[in-house]
Amino acid sequence: MELTAQVVRSLPRQSHPSVLAGMDHFEDAGVYQLDEETALVQTVDFFPPLVDDPFTFGQIAAANSLSDIYAMGGKPISALNIVGFPDNDLPGDILCEILLGGADKVTEAGAAILGGHSVRDAEIKYGLAVTGTIHPDRIICNNTAKPGDVLVLTKPIGSGVLTSAAKKNMIAQDDLTEAIEVMTALNRGACEAMVEVGVSAATDITGFGLLGHAFEMADGSGVSIKLNANDIPLLQDTLKFAAQGIVTRAHKASLQYLSNRLKVEGIDETLVNVLADAQTSGGLLIAVASDRADALIHALEQRSAPTAAVVGEVRSPADQAIELI
Repeated sequence: MELTAQVVRSLPRQSHPSVLAGMDHFEDAGVYQLDEETALVQTVDFFPPLVDDPFTFGQIAAANSLSDIYAMGGKPISALNIVGFPDNDLPGDILCEILLGGADKVTEAGAAILGGHSVRDAEIKYGLAVTGTIHPDRIICNNTAKPGDVLVLTKPIGSGVLTSAAKKNMIAQDDLTEAIEVMTALNRGACEAMVEVGVSAATDITGFGLLGHAFEMADGSGVSIKLNANDIPLLQDTLKFAAQGIVTRAHKASLQYLSNRLKVEGIDETLVNVLADAQTSGGLLIAVASDRADALIHALEQRSAPTAAVVGEVRSPADQAIELI
């Protein structure tokens, strides 16, 4: 995370009147205005397999890529496949299943796959470049949270731990059912709910973990965030495996990056590591005015979001941008 931040900050800043969201605040997607009524929302993401079944992997990767559009309040309209595949070593049937899984989620999102690009690679990689649309006045950014806002999380945490445990053969693929259901669930309903209710800010929880992405929201918004550790929903057995040291390497990078900007009070180190751990196709972290929180929870439940949990609040600026209690 620290290296990524350093590299992005070193790049020259581009000024263009049509760019409404770019790299300045680590937004989930870029936004480019076409006219007074329409802007494009664009993102790209891809990664190696997390599960053995190629169709399921395709679904997870596609849902993960689509999530950035939903985090901005946008509607996906098209996608391009991005593929790395060792065609000299593996049969084409595997690639076919991956692409079918991705297409399944893109179709569910109401979008279309227009094509894509593939390269020969030593390791399978798959994801999407996604384009969506949004009204220029209705963009939901990650840097507009306000003191007094309530924080709502729409998916449980733990996919990084559980998929890592599966890779180490500590958990059977059949026991990943809950995690797979969460990772393949689109954030479409959560997006529709927050657009309907009206929220202050949002971001999706992916590679930097809940703590890392919450920090991006706090830092970009010029506020601090309090997270209530015991209110944060976890996937079953997450803490059991994390206590055995089964977490992704990303948690260390996130905690090092946060450093003295994170204040932890009375929380077990295992749980702290889980909350800093990378997630795949995670939920949305939404900042909403306190008088709209109940309406948002209801709207999320109506749309069958995997979780609709109040996990913290936004506060005035403080030396520690994130307080975990």
